[in-house]
Amino acid sequence: MLKRKITEGLVKWKNDPEKKSLLVKGARQVGKTFIIDDFARKNYEVYVYINFELAPKTREIFAGDLDTGTLTREIDYRFNTRIVPGKTLIFLDEIQSCPPARTAMKSFTLDKQYDVIASGSLLGLNYKDVPSYPVGYEEQMTLHPMDFEEFLWAMGVGDDKISEVSLRLKSKEPLGNAALDMFDGYFRQFMAVGGMPDVVRTYAKTRDLDQALSRQRAIVETYRDDIAKYAYGRDKSNARLCLDSIPAQIGKRFKISEATGKSNVGMREYGSGLEWLYDSGITQWCYNVSEPALPLSVNRRFNVFKLYMWDTGLLASMMEGGLAYSLVRDENHVNRGKIAENAIAGVIGGKEIMITYFEKKGNLEVDFILNIGNQVTAVEVKSGNNAKSKSLDSVMSDRHNVPRGIKLERTDTCVDEKGVEHYPLFAAAFIFPDNSPHRPWVSPPTQSGKGP
Repeated sequence: MLKRKITEGLVKWKNDPEKKSLLVKGARQVGKTFIIDDFARKNYEVYVYINFELAPKTREIFAGDLDTGTLTREIDYRFNTRIVPGKTLIFLDEIQSCPPARTAMKSFTLDKQYDVIASGSLLGLNYKDVPSYPVGYEEQMTLHPMDFEEFLWAMGVGDDKISEVSLRLKSKEPLGNAALDMFDGYFRQFMAVGGMPDVVRTYAKTRDLDQALSRQRAIVETYRDDIAKYAYGRDKSNARLCLDSIPAQIGKRFKISEATGKSNVGMREYGSGLEWLYDSGITQWCYNVSEPALPLSVNRRFNVFKLYMWDTGLLASMMEGGLAYSLVRDENHVNRGKIAENAIAGVIGGKEIMITYFEKKGNLEVDFILNIGNQVTAVEVKSGNNAKSKSLDSVMSDRHNVPRGIKLERTDTCVDEKGVEHYPLFAAAFIFPDNSPHRPWVSPPTQSGKGP
């Protein structure tokens, strides 16, 4: 079984005497159902699993009164069980297919007799169908694809090695060639395989990239099927066009015109398609900031952004078939820069750190501007090893006065004479704080392009 960090969050939630009903969000096939099901079986005497997509008639449970007495009685008879106060978990899976069940979470929270976890993949798409949101009566967690540390666990790397490398990176100590080569090799595999559990499980067993690629492409097709099934009107073509254009636009300002092949079009016409990809958990946004200064949220420009896929393995699968092998073999003829940038975006975003970037006309461009410990931090990602850091030097100068600069590249740890910290690419998984499992949700721009 794949080890996931969110399990600790679920245990903590269960042991909280003041807990609310829990909603676990995330894209399709990131492992929500498997993890919650395993947690339920190990921690509750009575467990009721309701999947609103696989068993549509179960939606009738929530078609009438939503008080807990009525609901538990309906559940008892439909499942021929007896749910017990204080010992029962009710798992409402694919809750987006039964909007009234989302409303009912308030009743369970107020009643305090039964633990309830709901899960869904397309929750941002049916908000108009939910009669009343349980605002203040539910907690939320977001499950992303497996991060690099979870990938290492799946590959059989021991906690002792992971802990040692983590401590040395946080202390800005060099790792040495053996550890550097080992973890760099795994990170190249991580970029090729990604963090979708089924793909990782297959690769961990077989070390066969062809099998991994087959499963990755099947997942991407599932996303396209979701677009065809759930998107409305022109959102279908808009979301599909935007999804297919992501590989060509990674690492640069996303332009609707490049996605559609049409000039003079923008967020008003195609923004809903981009929002669909965001709401379904496929992509994350990286806004441009007008100035690299706190608070970054105030300086975001909602009509200027980069788009990243949460899972870099899926991104790689949308490119040429031999890319995964080239990444793993460390072949020099492959441009790894954009793949590496997307991977770092996923690593940082998965820690619930808001990602932004800074760009000025000319040669100044910084891949990521972050708020780390209430300190503006500029981050550059390079797939090779280049000691020069012109953009970091510029933003750390008196003109912008950014106090901390980090360069992630193919190197060992060091700090140069200008104070720029140099780390290997995989260090992003260890040197930044982890703010999960609760996520400060950041909305994408509205269709008007003005943002929230």
